[in-house]
Amino acid sequence: MTTDEISGTGRATAGADYARRLLVRESAAWKQRLDVQRPYRWNVRRLNLGRVLDFGCGIGRMLAHLDGNGVGIDHNADSVAIARSRGLEAYTPEEFRRSPHARPGAFDTLLLSHVAEHVSRPYLLDRLREHLPYVRPGGRVLFICPQERGWRSDPTHVRFVDFADLAETCDLLGLRVERQFSFPLPRAAGNLFTYNEFVVLARLPVG
Repeated sequence: MTTDEISGTGRATAGADYARRLLVRESAAWKQRLDVQRPYRWNVRRLNLGRVLDFGCGIGRMLAHLDGNGVGIDHNADSVAIARSRGLEAYTPEEFRRSPHARPGAFDTLLLSHVAEHVSRPYLLDRLREHLPYVRPGGRVLFICPQERGWRSDPTHVRFVDFADLAETCDLLGLRVERQFSFPLPRAAGNLFTYNEFVVLARLPVG
């Protein structure tokens, strides 16, 4: 396997070092005092996602926003362990496949938050095709990706993913884009504000 192929599989986000890095970044004192997750928590809750399969859940930041109505999957066993220590339900891919949750149509929404930018397009499509059957017909897929400043802030990012890229991904999978927007600030802030995000909500066919 070439270096490019390895980087395209998200290998850089595996292992204890990456999990610790997520934990340190999330637990920074200033972030706790200001409750910086409040607008992002509000955003995901207002979308009424139902029961969510959070693919690439990391240490459980988005799972915590879902008020117990989500199940997480992550290839990093150390990240999964941290999510579980927080009382969240998370599995490695192998564990998930053996769990009672791995049933066709068991979820209303498949969530990929800050995942697509870590992997190649072919790898992303493969993982989506593998997990879309767990979403009910007519259910949804929610993509959240960093904009320019956020993308540049993380050396484990392998490609820039914007609205056009996500729309093409949806088209290749037969998903219909219902809504796309920049959050929490207008799109123009993407070059300056690290935490501005592309948000794309797409719908699976009914049958």
